[in-house]
Amino acid sequence: MLITPPQKEKIVWTTHSKEKMRYYKLSEKRVLNILRRPGRKEEGIAPGTLAAMQPTGTKKHPTEAWVMYQTVISNFKNQKTKKIKIISAWRYPGITPKGTRPIIPENVLEDLKEIIDNS
Repeated sequence: MLITPPQKEKIVWTTHSKEKMRYYKLSEKRVLNILRRPGRKEEGIAPGTLAAMQPTGTKKHPTEAWVMYQTVISNFKNQKTKKIKIISAWRYPGITPKGTRPIIPENVLEDLKEIIDNS
């Protein structure tokens, strides 16, 4: 009989992230691969989030695949579990400058705050 050990790290997908993965044609395995082996990690656009990326595309047409996520620690019946909440995933056409945050309109930031607070 095969018994699987309990997972210490669970992935929680928001509906926004699922929609964006479908739109940008990113698979679940690709997103998890970005989380496990990021090319670069930076502070996320929304407060309290992190973003990880991997370079994709070709030399002639470089792109980057990004994932914005949040680490959440929950305490249920005195057992602490670590969960990773994937908030968004997208493709960036080109190469982003290192260490700088892109300019995001205020209405998009408000939408992201609602997504984080509601899920």
